[in-house]
Amino acid sequence: MMEHDMREKAKNAMRLILEAARFEVEEVDEPLDLSAVRDGDCVLVLCSNDPELIGQFDKTNYSLMVDDHEMTCKKLLFTLEKNIATENCTQWGIDEFVQYAGEAVLADIVERELTLDLTPGKAKKAAAAQAEAPAEDEHSGVSILHFPVKLSEQAAIRTAGIQGAAKLRFMPYYLIHYTSSGEQVYKDRRIPFDADGWGAINAINGIKLDLDGTKVEDSEIPSNAEISDAHITKEEASERMVTELIERLTQKVRIKQEKGDAIFYEEKTLKPDRKNIKVETRQVYIPVWQIRGKKIVEVNAFTGELLSEPMDEGVEVF
Repeated sequence: MMEHDMREKAKNAMRLILEAARFEVEEVDEPLDLSAVRDGDCVLVLCSNDPELIGQFDKTNYSLMVDDHEMTCKKLLFTLEKNIATENCTQWGIDEFVQYAGEAVLADIVERELTLDLTPGKAKKAAAAQAEAPAEDEHSGVSILHFPVKLSEQAAIRTAGIQGAAKLRFMPYYLIHYTSSGEQVYKDRRIPFDADGWGAINAINGIKLDLDGTKVEDSEIPSNAEISDAHITKEEASERMVTELIERLTQKVRIKQEKGDAIFYEEKTLKPDRKNIKVETRQVYIPVWQIRGKKIVEVNAFTGELLSEPMDEGVEVF
């Protein structure tokens, strides 16, 4: 049996986790511990190490009447016993408890809604591994040049902080490697125009992004993923990069001259020669998890970053 003090502490922690997921939580009569209700969902919680009590909890069906509407309740078990396995309730051990307790604290700090995985059964791998590795999926047979998917669907939903359906989308970008050379000499001033670097332009909305071109891979994408079409041409993106590079490298030179008792300044604008700028442009794709719930949230599936600007036109990110 879980000791009384330990069970009370576990109950209080489970309450905080569920409240961070926007559930309304109440204590219930023994042998159960808590009930939680949110948007038509009901969850009953048991904190116990007792195999007999857990077995009864696992095989019993529970329902709750709210405003004359009967809801079938999901069941959530927290136990420290590693050898207990259940089939009909969500089972949390130490790993899941630590994961969600920590995420509940973070959700409270950043004022986001915590997302819980209430799939029945015992977790098969640690939360850290789930967060880092994408879910296994069948390949589509379609190979494109893209940045790898490093964030799983569940990890993306947790990052988004909302409940909703997640869709993996590959957004088109133009990855551009640019080089500039040459110089101009004015009076006694030498102005070099050397530059070498990478840039990327969203092929849908034109937003620029810093990308490391060495991370791109040419491989198959998951079968359930969606590939978005480009709205900007390769030539338009290349020309924009050249124009912006010329603007960035352009310098104004001011030369001081004296003639007798007079002092005057001569100013001249020096620009790099377009023929000395070369660009290599490739179309690549960035994986993005788009979560649609009460609002739409996008998460970069490569970097794990929560996007403040939508990658696609017509999508409003809150």
